[in-house]
Amino acid sequence: MNVPTTPKILACLAAAAVLLGGTAAADRLPSPASALTRTVSSTDEAPDREALSRADGVSHQAAAVTEAERRAVLDYWTVERMAAAQPISMATDLVEDALQLSDRAERSEAEPQAAPHPDSTGERWTSGGLVTRTTGKVFLTMDGRDFTCSASVVDSANRSTLVTAGHCAKDGRGSWAKNWAFVPGYADGASPHGRYTARDLLVAPQWERDADDSYDFAMAVLNTRDGRTVQGAVGAQRIAFDTWTEDRVRDGVQVYTFGYPAASPFDGRDLHYCSGRTTPDTGGTTANGVGCTMTQGSSGGPWFSGFDTETGRGTVSSVVSFKYADDRSTQYGPRLGSAARHVFEHAERL
Repeated sequence: MNVPTTPKILACLAAAAVLLGGTAAADRLPSPASALTRTVSSTDEAPDREALSRADGVSHQAAAVTEAERRAVLDYWTVERMAAAQPISMATDLVEDALQLSDRAERSEAEPQAAPHPDSTGERWTSGGLVTRTTGKVFLTMDGRDFTCSASVVDSANRSTLVTAGHCAKDGRGSWAKNWAFVPGYADGASPHGRYTARDLLVAPQWERDADDSYDFAMAVLNTRDGRTVQGAVGAQRIAFDTWTEDRVRDGVQVYTFGYPAASPFDGRDLHYCSGRTTPDTGGTTANGVGCTMTQGSSGGPWFSGFDTETGRGTVSSVVSFKYADDRSTQYGPRLGSAARHVFEHAERL
């Protein structure tokens, strides 16, 4: 981890009671990636997985590869375990964390919105569209504890790749997640499109080596379900690695962010969103922030630029990553730039 400054929440070490947010040196500012927005690509024969896992610029962990491993993950996630899983979170101590989880407000039925707001700070998404299928809830085990996160299906050559937060795949310099499963379109406990297990998890070396919040992103490659890829079942969103130019960082980018917040006052049952223009982080990372009250559990959810509220389609440019403990009203997401593109291009070939 980098030199500790203000404590952060959302991005965390799941096995620890407290995580102090790291700072990234200014000279680590990643250069804007060359213009690249993923669209449907051809499905050439996949290269050797072992060779890809040893590639520079990528940290890789095999997950449920064999049929027995896939079945074991699905069997692990009983209805009871899924309901009991806690959002990956950070609290001042475990007692406070338990109180937050047990003191959740009763679920409120949001009034349907005539149209989504461009400056929402955290409402239920009631407008349908592709985002309700491609965004899903993640269930995982980290150091013996069960957690939840969020993730999104993105268009890839293998039609099986998700983007999520780094801390939803690996505990910084600590353990890799186990029992990793994705439920696209999760809604009030239902799995309308089935459950998919991960066969590969990938993060940037800067996350594995330093838990650097500027690189808090991950890719997960899923197994098929009944012979069908997740993208074939629910569709996919575009992903871009050229959004965060210096000019756009300075001027701000209109984004819509999505996830399944589960810590009070939310309960993790429904898809929520925030929207607004971004501002650069001044705490030492290269992340960008947007006004948002979504809590833990939304980690890993997609940040969209160029989002169409009528169709629910957009371009994933970041993911929900962290908040500062002294500013619960701003949510931060890392830049998906050249480092993320490198991880993604390896993931889609697995």
